[in-house]
Amino acid sequence: MHDSAPRMTEARPGCCAPSAGRESTSTPDPPDLTPAGDAARSSVDLPTMVSLAGGEFLMGSEDERAYPDDGEGPVRREVLEPFRISATAVTNAQFAAFVTATGHRTDAERYGWSFVFGGLLPDDFPPTRGVVNAPWWRQVEGADWRHPAGPFSDVDRDGLGDHPVVHVSWSDAAAYCVWAGLRLPTEREWEFAARGGLEGQAFPWGDELEPGGEHRMNVWQGVFPQQNTESDGWYGTCPAHEYPPNGFGLYNMTGNVWEWCQDRFEAGPPTAGTRRSARGGSYLCHDSYCRRYRVSARQGITPDSSMGNTGFRCAGDT
Repeated sequence: MHDSAPRMTEARPGCCAPSAGRESTSTPDPPDLTPAGDAARSSVDLPTMVSLAGGEFLMGSEDERAYPDDGEGPVRREVLEPFRISATAVTNAQFAAFVTATGHRTDAERYGWSFVFGGLLPDDFPPTRGVVNAPWWRQVEGADWRHPAGPFSDVDRDGLGDHPVVHVSWSDAAAYCVWAGLRLPTEREWEFAARGGLEGQAFPWGDELEPGGEHRMNVWQGVFPQQNTESDGWYGTCPAHEYPPNGFGLYNMTGNVWEWCQDRFEAGPPTAGTRRSARGGSYLCHDSYCRRYRVSARQGITPDSSMGNTGFRCAGDT
């Protein structure tokens, strides 16, 4: 990773997943959101869905681990109708089936670049544009969902078919969901599902980060961003089914990759409404700079942004 770069771009709030601000430089055509016919998709290409009964639950957090500007609080009682949500984040293999069927080009492919965590780049990688206040993010030409660590990487060659797809914008995620006959989850649905039937707990399994010393999710281990001991077994993303599921049978609701939600992000400055909500944290979360690997945590990202730690899962009505 190179610490110097010729240019730096602005860090938006929630720099654990930076906002690209691409809308200020060019405006590509919007993605095609026309649903595909049943013949264009196979059940093996689609995520496994889990039906949840809904009901009342306590949403949000007011504990010391919450960031006030993120709008996690106040804790409030919410009521949900029954819904479905995918057991895992959408994988590279599943997204590839969508691209094959529709010819969809992601925003990262159309713009020609995406944000990559610098630690995943070779030591001799040329200097690239970075992010102010978050220099570990590099703007890499040729990075996209097929090439998650830049043009030298490849999801097929590197055996990442069962890992969550990344470098997808909100629009890309929404397009996949429409093709699959589904939609993105609302934040209320996402948090209800992430809690797995528990109430008032920080994580899908309880309130301890590593109960009994056991790793339950893929987050940064060591000193961020210089050293990752990989004591949880992973440096970048891990497979979508890694680690035990929560009480609802859902995998990796925290850690691994941020997940786009349907909602606009209304917390923070007046411009917050231009962003979309993402939930769950990622493999880059570390207590020293980002405690957003909890079920109540959230951040807002501009919908045209893409980066190597953000993906999505699907939801649907029953």
